Amino acid sequence: MKLLLVAWLLASVWAEAQDYYSLLGVGREATVREIRQAFKKLALTMHPDKKPNDKTAHEAFLKINRAYEVLKDEDLRKKYDKYGEKGLDEQQGGRYESWNYYRYDFGIYDDDLEIITLDRGDFDAAVNSGEIWFINFYFPRCSHCHQLAPTWREVAKEMDGVIRIGAVNCGDNGHLCRSRGINSYPSLHMYRAGQKPEKYFGDRSKDSLLQFSMQFITTTVTELWQGNVFTEIEQAFSSGIGWLITFCSETGDCLESQTRQKLAGMLDGLVKVGWMDCNSKAALCESFQVTSGATAYFPPGSSLQQQGSVLWLQTLDSREIYNQVINHLPDLPLLTKDTFQNQLAHHRWLVSFTFGEKNMASNEHKKLKAMLRNDHIQVGRVDCMADAALCLSLYIQKSCLAVFKGMGISDFEVHHGKNVLYNIVGFARESVSAYVTTLLPDNFPSDRKEPWLVDFFTPWCPPCRALLPELRKASIQLAGQMRFGTLDCTIHHHLCSMYKIQAYPTTVIFNRSSVHEYEGQHSADGILEFIQDLASPSVTVLDPESFQKRVKGRAGGEIWAVDFYAPWCGPCQALLPEWRRMARLVAGQVMVGSMDCQKHQSFCRSQGVRAYPEIRLYPHQPSPQDTYMTYTGWNRDTQSLRVWTLSALPRVSVDLSPESFRDLVLLGPDHWVLDFYAPWCGPCQHFAPEFEVLARMVKGEVRSGKLDCQAHHQTCQSAGITAYPTVRFYPHLGTRRRDQGGEHVNSRDANVIAKIIRERLHRLLPQLHNKLNDEL
Repeated sequence: MKLLLVAWLLASVWAEAQDYYSLLGVGREATVREIRQAFKKLALTMHPDKKPNDKTAHEAFLKINRAYEVLKDEDLRKKYDKYGEKGLDEQQGGRYESWNYYRYDFGIYDDDLEIITLDRGDFDAAVNSGEIWFINFYFPRCSHCHQLAPTWREVAKEMDGVIRIGAVNCGDNGHLCRSRGINSYPSLHMYRAGQKPEKYFGDRSKDSLLQFSMQFITTTVTELWQGNVFTEIEQAFSSGIGWLITFCSETGDCLESQTRQKLAGMLDGLVKVGWMDCNSKAALCESFQVTSGATAYFPPGSSLQQQGSVLWLQTLDSREIYNQVINHLPDLPLLTKDTFQNQLAHHRWLVSFTFGEKNMASNEHKKLKAMLRNDHIQVGRVDCMADAALCLSLYIQKSCLAVFKGMGISDFEVHHGKNVLYNIVGFARESVSAYVTTLLPDNFPSDRKEPWLVDFFTPWCPPCRALLPELRKASIQLAGQMRFGTLDCTIHHHLCSMYKIQAYPTTVIFNRSSVHEYEGQHSADGILEFIQDLASPSVTVLDPESFQKRVKGRAGGEIWAVDFYAPWCGPCQALLPEWRRMARLVAGQVMVGSMDCQKHQSFCRSQGVRAYPEIRLYPHQPSPQDTYMTYTGWNRDTQSLRVWTLSALPRVSVDLSPESFRDLVLLGPDHWVLDFYAPWCGPCQHFAPEFEVLARMVKGEVRSGKLDCQAHHQTCQSAGITAYPTVRFYPHLGTRRRDQGGEHVNSRDANVIAKIIRERLHRLLPQLHNKLNDEL
């Protein structure tokens, strides 16, 4: 009967998981950009503004708006895929914009092929790839952003293949934009790997933007003449690099200066670009058998006598020349079953596995060798049609790229990102530095002694792909402490079924006989927090006996926050990582516990628990009625829970009036730290519990007070307060009166403020000691 119930629950979750995707008309593999595009199409036809007489339009649009809000967010999408709608909080999708917003403002560049729309998941890989990126940070409602859009598209077409032109929608990626210091729109920034981004301040005309862009193409175009031509050519040939030379004459065709510069950027590291003035150097041009303007590619080792090996180009278009030259370059070196293992044992390799196909992507891969040369990563290819057994042994079933880390054939990682150069290069650089291994049945850590983190995923799942770079970051942080591996469930169905994997990604910690499933954000920090919590739990697991003794008894005057949950409950599972994080933040202030109500059903019923999760706060002094507070907030995120929990603690800080501010703070004998606030100020309300934490931390050293600047505006104005909340430190320096303004503390973190105050007091000790001696 239990098995039937579990099967029914899973089928219900799966059915619900289909709803949001089918509402938007997208597949489960849809990218954020595709989801945005699908939603926009629906918004333009289904919006209530377009159906003023349809009473059902509002509710119908709320549904697709909610679907969009959930699926565009990696963390919400993971929860939805795993638990269905029951795994989500209820605040998403409750509001929507006007029809005009979706028509004119929504996703300005989503339909532009030349402009690469970057989101949180692929931004870092792009700007660190080694290619040059010119990125437009825009906001959908910004009129100047819309005015720039046609010009930005023209710039993208002009710079195609030379500089990557990107766009970031700061409406959808607010955290990313804030972390990059974006505070106005549009903001145009040039990114080069390893260098500080450079902001563009000029006018936004096409010519000005192109002129600014061209200065970042640092490759040189060489003028060839009798004194350098043969030396230059021989030096390049000896490095395996050919020459693209345009011969300029009064007759025929010669590439313009800007076209040469663009080609030098497009072919950087693969081909040298030069030009020759045949009007003044006719004899030299004739030695190349050129009598009028022409352009030719000379492969390494070619000579004037072997004209058959020279590629004569019949076009002046930079993109056509680039394609012809790339097509003429030799393929990546071929690795076979006889050479594969020996080559990979001592060097780091990026290997392209193909199944006989030849396409433009294969040609683009020829550039990888030059792009990864400084990273000491060699690049090669394996033909799986010719070496089927080799590919089969690695479970390579379709064309892909993989990094082998110099430790032999078994230590490798398959690339699952976009098949574009910037993404491949970013992956290769990350992978060789990280400790993530592609798992196979032979090396799956089912009975290993060392701890392993295993990510069960599918390549078509966007949240899975977004998690992979974060796993690499976490593996570097935990090098030597934990092994990291990924298992592709589209290939290894039996292993995934064995561990009852129902949604992707599912991340599991194997630690000898213990198995722990990770529930948290798709971030390296979230993974590290989870592992830290396994080693040193922040939440006390309660049973009826320990609950009666520790929570009901509360002999030590403790305050307890308790989460009553059921393991099968989606919102309970979604709450777990937030609850653990909250517990770490209130450590030392509040005891945090959890009670499994599936395991202790009768006990939870006896406590009046009827729905899950139920969060209760038990005050520090038990009463005969055993009163408690129940959390009723909409949001079950870490910060909301923390604010609610700490607000129940007895206050340590005191409220000040203008008189007590003067008598106690300015004229009194104590050190003070003050919070100047306004009751209507959201950040002030957010900071209030943090200030109480600070007050407890410095109790006995520094007194803590709060001043209401709405009620006592004149006092705050005299103290120079211009923003809320403002934290000021008033040290007692032994003088009769202190400065009204005190010392500004630029932080809203209790730990940071306490550290600043203690360091300041430590520096004041000699001064205070001298004052005391003078008085004696």
